[in-house]
Amino acid sequence: MSDTAPQAAAPESLLRSADFPPQSQITQEIIDRHAQAREQIAAGETPGRSLRDFAPYRSSLLRHPTKNPRLVDPETIELHSPAFGQRDVAAIESDLTLQHTGEPQGERMTVTGRLLDSWGRPIRNQLIEVWQANAAGRYIHQRDQHPAPLDPNFTGAGRMITNDAGEYHFTTIKPGPYPWKNHINAWRPAHIHFSVFGTGFTQRIITQMYFPGDPLFALDPIYNTIHDQKDRDRLIATYDHDLTVPEFSMGYRWDIVVDGPDATWFEPEEGEH
Repeated sequence: MSDTAPQAAAPESLLRSADFPPQSQITQEIIDRHAQAREQIAAGETPGRSLRDFAPYRSSLLRHPTKNPRLVDPETIELHSPAFGQRDVAAIESDLTLQHTGEPQGERMTVTGRLLDSWGRPIRNQLIEVWQANAAGRYIHQRDQHPAPLDPNFTGAGRMITNDAGEYHFTTIKPGPYPWKNHINAWRPAHIHFSVFGTGFTQRIITQMYFPGDPLFALDPIYNTIHDQKDRDRLIATYDHDLTVPEFSMGYRWDIVVDGPDATWFEPEEGEH
């Protein structure tokens, strides 16, 4: 009898679709559901900017609340929540390439933009956190076990405080796409997760920034839970040659709008892809 305990199933494998369909089926489901959303809009219905229970995203049923939200006193919650002041955020935390003794592998890039409200006014002194896969498309996380190399010089997480103009700035490595278990040969487009805090930890919102021209956009059911192309476009950064640092990094610009009709799409906090 072996003393080695059996290895538990990886959580992602438990989310695998029962039918495990091919990409062609997922793509057709995306097309059909977007067409249905357009019909709903034409009929005067409001399907929402993000389509809940989106069939192509097989595990979406497991990734949103099943009960009605309850109103709570935010002051009471914050008494039991962690609190971080601006002085706790070091300047080096915005440079994800300097957090280890060696140089990380991959395409170095700078990402900058402004945090704005619906009137275009800057939102200053806001905590922005980012996390991402490395250049090979792998996270430093026990749930990420696909056979891509880890980078000992890249953790993939950083944070900073917006300045008086609402600006943020990160130096990092362009993440790679990675496989996930939604369907056969499922790959997520390269992206960076952004977390934005308001005046308290109960106001956290999360979104993803993508890169222009990614061939995986049309194939990705998470990206396509957003049925309006204009809303999807707001998640894609713009290459900005003026931000590109000579002999050092590529430059991308991406503004985040927190409310109003032009707001950036934000995902439920329990989403992990």
